[in-house]
Amino acid sequence: MSASLILASASKSRATVLRNAGVSFIQLPSAVDENAVKNALRTGAASAADCANKLAELKAIEISAKNPAAYVVGCDQMLDCAGRWYDKPTDIAAARRQLQELRGLRHQLFNGMVVARAGVCVWRHSDVATLEMRNFSDAFLDDYFAQVGDHALWSVGGYQIEGLGSQLFSAITGDFFSILGLPLLPLLAFLREHGAIDS
Repeated sequence: MSASLILASASKSRATVLRNAGVSFIQLPSAVDENAVKNALRTGAASAADCANKLAELKAIEISAKNPAAYVVGCDQMLDCAGRWYDKPTDIAAARRQLQELRGLRHQLFNGMVVARAGVCVWRHSDVATLEMRNFSDAFLDDYFAQVGDHALWSVGGYQIEGLGSQLFSAITGDFFSILGLPLLPLLAFLREHGAIDS
């Protein structure tokens, strides 16, 4: 299969960001073993930013090797709080525990993004957003999950900053689209420059 643009991610949030921007693409999730890569990088004392960048590269190159004519976008996002890495919660109970642990603290979201073509990285971008959670009550958390449900599982943080999740925070520094997992404006600039979308 080939296409002008492929998103090498299963993320509903990233796909929504691209779709809302009017970009045509195909979504083909990569088969990279993220846990194995994270474990290897942690053993080697890599940072969360290093891990996000490496995973983005591996995802893009894997799908690009099978679709050489396409521009393939690989992304990854790592949440780091005081040196502890958090993964995307697997269920509501895990999301609740995670938000309780992050409550009242500052954490960072590191984004890595790579575009590959013919199995080779042709562009990369990385950035970081800093988010501070307020000291919300357990009652608020109960109401939050009652309203957002499984949508809380779409992001590594267990929150949807574009909706009710915004009420979990007291301060945010960084690019809004990066918090959603896809630094959109730099990607659009690259795609325009290379004729993949209209300029």
